[in-house]
Amino acid sequence: MSSVVIYLERFREPAEKVAVLLGADLIPYSETAFSEAFRTYRRIAAVMATGIVVRAIAPLIRDKWSDPAVLVVASDLSFTIPLIGGHHGSNEMAELLRDLGAVPVITTATERAGVASVETIADQYGKVLINKGASKTVNAAILDGSAGVYAMTGPAVVIGGDDVAFLSASGEYSVGIGCRKGSTGDEVEGAVRAALEIAGIRPGEILVYATTAKKSHEQGILDAVRALKGALIYLDDRTINAVEAPSPSGASRIGLGGVAEPCALFVSRHKELVLEKTVFGGVTVAIAR
Repeated sequence: MSSVVIYLERFREPAEKVAVLLGADLIPYSETAFSEAFRTYRRIAAVMATGIVVRAIAPLIRDKWSDPAVLVVASDLSFTIPLIGGHHGSNEMAELLRDLGAVPVITTATERAGVASVETIADQYGKVLINKGASKTVNAAILDGSAGVYAMTGPAVVIGGDDVAFLSASGEYSVGIGCRKGSTGDEVEGAVRAALEIAGIRPGEILVYATTAKKSHEQGILDAVRALKGALIYLDDRTINAVEAPSPSGASRIGLGGVAEPCALFVSRHKELVLEKTVFGGVTVAIAR
């Protein structure tokens, strides 16, 4: 994961030590240093006062899932302060810098309690948290000891509500699928492959496939996703209806605002449609990233 150390010129020597330990690039502080680093790096260590860093990054912060992790390092290497992205890299950087004698000032509740957050679990297993909105609820349950962690291998069917965190293998795109009752695996697979071809996407680039829990009895969808070597999750009505469907849909007859588009958007990483719902015979496919 790309890392950088930004430093005030007078603190170049300790910054070099930090950069060596983190395997990071090294750039001097300037008015544009942080804005450039936000675009380029996933982890930022800043050797300077916390106030300077806070003022520099405040206009840049957008979303905990897309912002880089930022760690403040005291110039005398006495303390490190994960400022943002504790679960996304800054806590880990702070722990690494213990080797320089720096004491981590960790404030995230799970780490303070000595338990792993759902984001940490995802990183440890090389997975991606699909429904990011579940992280707060699940982490709270992990903290009080009421959350279970379950590992599954496919083929399998997973149905869960918005308080269940889904982890899947890495990938850039998500596919939402809707179909007429009784659609075969070949029909669904053919539709998905046709949609991927239109979008110029390979099956190996798919993070997850999703559909409504109302289709959990449709063997054709499960067979198609299995043939595509993908992961399939089913979303409940409340979860789907929480996402505004960009296109009109006939799914209102089953109490939903849509199927393919909201399913694809909900489990996507960037909430951006790259292929609006497209109908292939009795199968509807949408793709998001």
